[in-house]
Amino acid sequence: MCGILGIANRDSDVFAEIYDGLLMLQHRGQDASGIVTYTGEFFRERKANGLVKDVFGPDDADTLTGKVGMGHVRYPTAGSLSAAEAQPFFVNAPYGIYLVHNGNITNTAEQREKVTAKYSRHLRTTSDSEILLNVLADKVADAIKVNGNREPIRNIFAGVKMTMERVQGAYSVICMIAGVGMLAFRDPNGIRPLSVATRSASGDGDDYAFASEDVAFGINGFEKIRDVKPGEAILIDLDGNMHCHQAVEGKLNPCIFEYVYLARPDSMLDGVSVYKTQLRMGQALAQQIKDSGLEIDSIIPVPDSARPVALEVANSTGIRYREALVKNRYVGRTFIMPGQQERKKSVRRKLNAIPLEMKGLNVLLIDDSIVRGNTIKKIVEMCRDAGAKKVYIASASPPVKYPNVYGIDMPTKHELIANGLEIEEIRQELGADALFYQKLEDLIWAAKEGNAEIDGFDCSCFDGKYITGVTAEYLDGLENSTRVSAKIKDMPNSGSSWNKEQVASG
Repeated sequence: MCGILGIANRDSDVFAEIYDGLLMLQHRGQDASGIVTYTGEFFRERKANGLVKDVFGPDDADTLTGKVGMGHVRYPTAGSLSAAEAQPFFVNAPYGIYLVHNGNITNTAEQREKVTAKYSRHLRTTSDSEILLNVLADKVADAIKVNGNREPIRNIFAGVKMTMERVQGAYSVICMIAGVGMLAFRDPNGIRPLSVATRSASGDGDDYAFASEDVAFGINGFEKIRDVKPGEAILIDLDGNMHCHQAVEGKLNPCIFEYVYLARPDSMLDGVSVYKTQLRMGQALAQQIKDSGLEIDSIIPVPDSARPVALEVANSTGIRYREALVKNRYVGRTFIMPGQQERKKSVRRKLNAIPLEMKGLNVLLIDDSIVRGNTIKKIVEMCRDAGAKKVYIASASPPVKYPNVYGIDMPTKHELIANGLEIEEIRQELGADALFYQKLEDLIWAAKEGNAEIDGFDCSCFDGKYITGVTAEYLDGLENSTRVSAKIKDMPNSGSSWNKEQVASG
């Protein structure tokens, strides 16, 4: 769920534009921020833990000079929370390569062994992104040995091809390569989003930009050209020319959770409007609610991301819509806060109920998803404390039952309230009077309706079918990783392990 952005200008420095673009992607990561620029001779880098506005200041415009640059906002799904794991990462050979990465590599143990033992490379962090960078560097070096160094673009594309053949998982990547230009590529399934845009420059030629979401383009006057294709690599050379190369054959299987929660509603991902998808999700959910026959006085969204769904449920059912939960704008998104205890503590600081819209009423809360269940459980309690007679819940997505291994912080099944519980048991655990979940087939319809060329979706957190295939050993490793709190490891069902029947590939 990280956010990445790269800009290659012909005339002007890029720091201020990257800063503004990263602000538009801040929802994708709040843990750390980083920017690197290239002067044509030297790289200039700054990265640290914190939000974009806290990491960078006016003085950085004087030091982070250069017409080419890229940035990253981090939300940790692999590795540690250390500031050392903030991106971008760098290797000095071949050429000198900086990399930012959104996604998650699933064969990290194997690749770490090859990088460190076979190629004698030293890794400074536990990040899968650093492994990906070193694999790419190795493969570009291999291409140079075969082709010589007179055609660097050919070598870069050959290196990307070999990297894609070796690395498994999800990766949307932007690189800066000294003396060559800016490179972007996307994994063969297109799991994480990546787009390319252009802007007219003074004189001949254009400026170019790459970003996780196209909302980062408009603020700087760029116009989206298209989404980067699965398995494609695009390179903007230092003369401002764009080179496109289909490195490996790809099929478009984007992560469906992007449309549920991760992406902004004003984004277009792979030709599909996130906002329109959420409206269609509301239409499908409304049918279930009408069929239930429940007496509901008002529909209340859990702000902010559930609003489009809730609005369409209200329109489709004729039930009045009310903004009865007020959000404190100065508290971050609890879902991406590191640590279970911090998420729980934050809920009460984040939302407050309006008693006038609760007292004596039957209210239906609509949330975009129910992952761990901490937030919605506290909200149900809040509504009852405010006088609600009945509190119903509707989730705009299906039950989240399985870990997401492609870049979303759902690393273990024991953190997921729907894992091992039936819907009625979940309802009781949450303290609600009724509970609705979106049907998976309805969610797929809502997203695919916008682009018939989408081959399918990665729905692994809902159905356990991993589009790239993962092993039971890998999933067991997640369950036992340092990212899992001692409290979760001590849960009664934490001794169970994955078997082959529990692991399906797409």
